Amino acid sequence: MSSQKFDTHSHQERRGHFETLRSLMDYLWVEGRRDLKIRVVVAFSLLVMAEVASVYTPYLMKFIVDDLTGDVNPIVVMPIGLIIAFGVARVLTQSFSELRDAVFAKVGQHAIRQVALNTFRHLHRLSLRFHLDRQTGGLSRVIERGTKGIDFLLRFMLFNIVPTILKIIFVCGILLVEYGWLMSVITLVTLCGYIYFTLAVTEWRLKFRRMMNEKDSEANTKAIDSLLNFETVKYFGNEEHEARRFDRALASYETAAVKSNTTLAYLNIGQGLIISIGLVAVLILSAKGVVDGEYTVGDFVAIHGFLMLLMQPLNFLGFVYREIKQSLVDMEKMFELLTVSREIDDAPNAVPLVSGGGEIEFHDVDFGYEGDRQILHGVSFKVPSGKTTAIVGPSGAGKSTISRILFRFYDVDRGKVTIDGQAIDEVTQDSLRAAIGIVPQDTVLFNDTIRYNIGYGRPGAGEAEIETAARLASIDGFIEKLPDGYNAMVGERGLKLSGGEKQRVAIARAILKQPRILLFDEATSALDSHTEKEIQASLAEVSKDRTTLIIAHRLSTVVEADEIIVLENGRIEERGRHHDLLAQGGKYATMWARQQEAANYQEKLEQIRE
Repeated sequence: MSSQKFDTHSHQERRGHFETLRSLMDYLWVEGRRDLKIRVVVAFSLLVMAEVASVYTPYLMKFIVDDLTGDVNPIVVMPIGLIIAFGVARVLTQSFSELRDAVFAKVGQHAIRQVALNTFRHLHRLSLRFHLDRQTGGLSRVIERGTKGIDFLLRFMLFNIVPTILKIIFVCGILLVEYGWLMSVITLVTLCGYIYFTLAVTEWRLKFRRMMNEKDSEANTKAIDSLLNFETVKYFGNEEHEARRFDRALASYETAAVKSNTTLAYLNIGQGLIISIGLVAVLILSAKGVVDGEYTVGDFVAIHGFLMLLMQPLNFLGFVYREIKQSLVDMEKMFELLTVSREIDDAPNAVPLVSGGGEIEFHDVDFGYEGDRQILHGVSFKVPSGKTTAIVGPSGAGKSTISRILFRFYDVDRGKVTIDGQAIDEVTQDSLRAAIGIVPQDTVLFNDTIRYNIGYGRPGAGEAEIETAARLASIDGFIEKLPDGYNAMVGERGLKLSGGEKQRVAIARAILKQPRILLFDEATSALDSHTEKEIQASLAEVSKDRTTLIIAHRLSTVVEADEIIVLENGRIEERGRHHDLLAQGGKYATMWARQQEAANYQEKLEQIRE
């Protein structure tokens, strides 16, 4: 039973390697790239010529030795021509090999670039659900090892394995024709024994290498996660706790690495033993032929030369095979990412979102992240073109879920969402997201300049447009006081800026995008009351003639909204304007009273401190 399981696993693994190689071939023999195809053909031709020149050198050495050990006086008559020919053959062998590498370099690097680029693009097309579950450190290592695996595979499989196979064919053929079947069979059996032993032991060792990779990814993920959350680690004084977690992963990697290196020694000893037995047997047979007068001394030297041509790459082949196996495993992981399905995809007949005023409508929407966890229940509302609607409610009510559905990070379970009458699942995602500008609750900035982060809203925007967006977001004064101004670096995830400054950069970025719909998801949650009032005036100007959806917990930010929707437990409990909702004395009025009481208490504390 266990044997059957092992065979099935081996078959699946071989099939996985085959599928990986087939996927790679699509990047080497590229449709529509005649220049790359020509390079592949030329490189293979040079490879064959290099091996022919290499195999011919023992023949030349045979003739040289026979001339020098013949009846002629070597001092009087030296085989100068043969010696020069021997040197030329060696030069040609190296020259053809170097030219082969030079011609193929563009093909290989183009393949690596395209695989990495396609993987990167595919990751950005995957659903939010996939990225919420991802481990960034482990994911980056998969891509890094995958591209390195392709580079290694191209360099060593094409230019070590294939040449070695050609050498085996040439040498065994020459030995069979020139020196009889026995010598050819001994050489072939030695090579087969070597290859079988290498395959068997390497398969056994592979589990240790895989374990090393897993622990390496785990350690890297823990390190990156800890450093990204540097402030949190400091807040709780958990530096040693993080070091212990990292060390546990490193210790597991150390154990796996020791086993891998120990078993490598066993493999090398076995390989050396097999090669030596075969070499000794062939040399004894050829020496007997010289003694019996069947061969010349030159034949003995030539046979030794042929065997050395095989043994040199075979000594290296053990390492190459192990690394190729690992490269295939690493590449499989990366190609597996390309097979992850896009949970949210454009419909086959998807069309661009038509231009319009940006009217939003939710029609009886049900939604849940998991099958047994319903978030929204029959939510229906309309945001007319150019109007402002606010959605408020306690944490976990489903407010931010509405913004994710609007961006179509998720599809609804039931109901329909439309913009200007078009269902969002019937339009292209690019055109949908181009129409919406968002300031999210958790603003994360790129580790670049303030100019870059504001300009990210619309790459290619001019300096004046970036500065106008900064002014409307009330961050221009802060930027101008910085020594580097708009060229100031914001640090990893914007850590050099305060929460309010990051939020205002995000607002400027959304303004620069010039969308027909603006979505503010707790946009002023990190701002003090003074800054909040400044930005409210700016937002009123920016939101003019644009459809605006405000998701807020702080009710003071939504008092001017055309309609306020109170959401609780995924259901709409109340709706209306600010004063109407206060007059109703319901949930909104209770929330308002509670927040006003907290604000008054905070104001008194500030007065006492002053």
